[in-house]
Amino acid sequence: MFNLAIDSKLRACDLTKLRVSDVCLGSRVTNRATVMQQKTQRPVQFEITDQTPASSEA
Repeated sequence: MFNLAIDSKLRACDLTKLRVSDVCLGSRVTNRATVMQQKTQRPVQFEITDQTPASSEA
């Protein structure tokens, strides 16, 4: 979760609302994700680095 917070630079309120389906496609973590910010109601797209899925598997 810490790596995902760094990758996305989302606010804490947006991080806590993330769902697995926001960052995964099936059983695989996607390279990019898009979420709607709570404060601005605007979509935010971010890239997920290779370290993030690796840290969640450990």
